[in-house]
Amino acid sequence: MTHQIELSGVNKYYGAYHALRDIDLKILKGSFVALVGPSGCGKSTLLRSLAGLESISAGDLVIAGERMNGVPPRKRDLAMVFQSYALYPHMTVEENLTYSLRIRGVKKADAKKAAEEVAATTGLSNLLHRYPRELSGGQRQRVAMSRAIIRNPKAFLFDEPLSNLDAALRVHMRKEIRSLHDRLGATSVYVTHDQIEAMTMADHVVVMRQGVIEQQGAPLELYDRPVNKFVAGFIGSPAMNFIPATVGADGKSLVLDMGTPQVIALDRPVPTAANLIVGLRPEHLRLVSDAEAQLRLPVGIVESTGSMTYITSASQPEINVVVSERQSLRHGEMMSLGFDPAHLHLFDADSESRIDIAD
Repeated sequence: MTHQIELSGVNKYYGAYHALRDIDLKILKGSFVALVGPSGCGKSTLLRSLAGLESISAGDLVIAGERMNGVPPRKRDLAMVFQSYALYPHMTVEENLTYSLRIRGVKKADAKKAAEEVAATTGLSNLLHRYPRELSGGQRQRVAMSRAIIRNPKAFLFDEPLSNLDAALRVHMRKEIRSLHDRLGATSVYVTHDQIEAMTMADHVVVMRQGVIEQQGAPLELYDRPVNKFVAGFIGSPAMNFIPATVGADGKSLVLDMGTPQVIALDRPVPTAANLIVGLRPEHLRLVSDAEAQLRLPVGIVESTGSMTYITSASQPEINVVVSERQSLRHGEMMSLGFDPAHLHLFDADSESRIDIAD
């Protein structure tokens, strides 16, 4: 398959600050790639480097087979959609859409036809004569996306485009963006701090921290097999539970440090390590009878949304549990928890790297 964007050994310095560190990333033509990570991880710097708004300090950047190091933004044929809509307030929707075509010398009639075609695709046909001040936040974001689409670029770059929208509209717009991507057969690179957006929209997720790519792959690959504690804690909502542990004397059990030790028996040997961290996702824990219990913990807080119940233990560390059934648990009551050992994750406490338990 053809790679639309390739980064090899890309580094970026701001003086002594090392913002991007040896970035290697290949983006397939027609794919939807999400760059995700906490604030300051380098995801926006990487996107701006793709766009040419930042110059890279070392490495190679190739777009559609052409080396782009030092090539100015206007010659990269990329379209960027920003967090702020950046619409011209004195222009109508149609004028905003056709502006980039008009400054390139496209005939007025052809630009108008192109705007009408894009507006039909993005649901703006009845808004072409309105001004930005007459539009809702979702409509303005759609205009910003349409302005990018009309250029028919080599790739779309999205810089946290939904951050200014309310929760319900964000859910709606992420479906619209993904649907548009599929209809256009576009290549999209999408920056977000919201891992739910990344997981639900992207074919390929890139998790970054402190200028480094910690892990990249299909969303469920990162969910099922995080390479380290950072990725495990970042991917998934609510976040994974982490519990300090050591290997039991029999070599086939884990002793969890939860104030009072709790032992989890396994059916296979555990790799030895001085200090371990056990990871369990809240949705993989279930309430069971006392006889089936693998963990016994006091109930702290119970929150019900109607369809889901969120339980937080009163233990140290706190353990979060998510169940689909309604529960009548009370504060201080003991709860019995079970889980499938296949869903248990193990990390080295010192390096925080994943430890695989042999079958």
